[in-house]
Amino acid sequence: MTLQPAANDFDRLFRLYHRDLGAFAYGRLRDSEASSDVVQDAFVRYIAHTRTAREAPEAPRFFLWRIASNLILDLGRRDRRRGRMASLDDVAAELADPTPSVEHQLSAREEYRVFMQALNELPKNQRLALVLNRVEQMTHAEIARRLDVSPSMVNKYIMKALSHCAIRLMQAGR
Repeated sequence: MTLQPAANDFDRLFRLYHRDLGAFAYGRLRDSEASSDVVQDAFVRYIAHTRTAREAPEAPRFFLWRIASNLILDLGRRDRRRGRMASLDDVAAELADPTPSVEHQLSAREEYRVFMQALNELPKNQRLALVLNRVEQMTHAEIARRLDVSPSMVNKYIMKALSHCAIRLMQAGR
C-alpha cells in the first residue's frame, strides 16, 4: 500500500503525479504544449489553494485532477469563444486557389505532349511494360506472363523506358 504524500509536500506530490496528470491532460487535449501548461497551472493553483485554505485537501490526487479538468474545460471554452489560432502554414492549403494558373496548365500540357512523344518512340514491349506497370499497376510477374518474357526482362524494359522518357523531358527543359 502506497501512502499518499502530505497535501503540503509539494515536491513529492509533483514527482508522484505530474507524469500521470500530463498523460491525462494530453489524452483530452492532444496537444503536448497545452497539456504541459495545464499540468503546471494545476500544480500552481493547488499550491495557492493549500496555502490559503484552512484545511489541506484530503485527497490531493483527486483535487489535482479536478483542477486539471476545470482548466481543460476553460481552454475549450476559450478556444470556442476566440476561435482556434492557426499558423499561416496550417491554413495555406485552404487559402490557396485550387485551380492551377494558366501558366501551370500550359506547362503541364507541354510536359504531357513531350512525354507522350517519348512514349511513342519506345519499342512496343518497352512501352507496353511501362504502361502496364505504371498505369495498370501490374506486377513484373504479371507483365512477364503477358509479354511471354522473364520478370528480369520486364524490369529491363521498364528501366529503359523510364530512362528514355526522362532524357526526352530533360532535353525539352522539363
